[in-house]
Amino acid sequence: MREELVAQLDLWHEEDEFQEIVDAIMEIPAEERDYVLTNHLGRALNNLERYGEALEQFMSVEEEGEEDPLWHYRVGFCNYYLKQYDKAVSEFEITDRLDPEDEDTLEFLELSRRKAAKKAAREAAADAAAKKPSGPKPLPKFDSANFWDDSEEALEDYVSAPLTDDIIASVEEELVFKLPAFYTAMMKQHNGGIPHSTKYLLGNEAAAAGKDHIIISGIRGIGRDKKYSLCGELGSWSVIENWGYPEFGVVICDAPSAGQGVVMLDYRSGGNDGEPEVVYVDQENNRKVTYLAKNFETFIRGLVKEDTV
Repeated sequence: MREELVAQLDLWHEEDEFQEIVDAIMEIPAEERDYVLTNHLGRALNNLERYGEALEQFMSVEEEGEEDPLWHYRVGFCNYYLKQYDKAVSEFEITDRLDPEDEDTLEFLELSRRKAAKKAAREAAADAAAKKPSGPKPLPKFDSANFWDDSEEALEDYVSAPLTDDIIASVEEELVFKLPAFYTAMMKQHNGGIPHSTKYLLGNEAAAAGKDHIIISGIRGIGRDKKYSLCGELGSWSVIENWGYPEFGVVICDAPSAGQGVVMLDYRSGGNDGEPEVVYVDQENNRKVTYLAKNFETFIRGLVKEDTV
C-alpha cells in the first residue's frame, strides 16, 4: 500500500500536481508519516511557494535528515525564498560537502552568498545612516555649476533623474558597496554627466610606462534610468561581467583614451562600507590596476582640461 502511494506521489510530482500530493499526505495523521512522506510533503509545499509550511515539515525530521544532502538542499531552498540567506548559505554548504559539485547546489550557494552580502550591506548602511546627523552635508567649496557640460549626449546617456535617499539605498544594495559621501552629495546636485574637464594626469610610474594620462567619457549617475547610470544598461555590474574587470568595487567612468579602460572605486583596503580609493583598470594591458587617488573627491578635483599638459 505504501509503495503504491509513493509511486503515485512521484507521478503527481512529474505532472506538477503538487496540491494532490499535499492533500493525499495530509489525510495521513502526522504521527504516521515517515521520513519519505514528510519529504514529499515538504517538496510539494516548496513547489506551491508555501515555503514557511515546507520548512516546518522538513524541520520535523531534522535528525533523520542530518546526513541527507537532498534534505539539506530543500531546507536551503526554503530559507532562500524566505530571504533567510545566511541560513540558506549554511544548508547549501552542507549539501555541497555531502554531495560535492552538484550544479544546482553550487548555483544556489552562489546566489545565497550574494544575497546575504547585499542584505548585510543594506543593514550596515541603515545602521550607519541612523547614527549620522540628519540633513545633507554640503559639498566643500565645489563649483558644481561650472563643472558639467550639459551636451545633448550627456543629457541623453548620463544625467539621471534627481537623486533621493531611497534611490541611493537601493543602488548601494544592488552594488553591495556603500558609495562615498562626496559622490552622493555631488550627485544630489547633478546626477551624472560629462564634465568640462575630462583629463586625469597619471603618476611618474605610469608615465614611464608610456601612458601619462587618461580621458574619461563621463561620470555615472546614481540610478537605473540612463544607459550609463550605475545600475543602468551599461552600468557597473554590466561592465564588470561583460569585460572581465575585477569585482573589488564600482565602475564610475569609462576611460577609452589610449586603449579601453575604466575608472573604479576600489574597496579592497577599507571594505565594502569603507572609503574607497580610485584606480584605473587598463583592459588592454591585462587589466592592470593603476592607483589614481586616495578618494573620489581627490579624483574629481584632479580632473583638468584636455589641453592641459
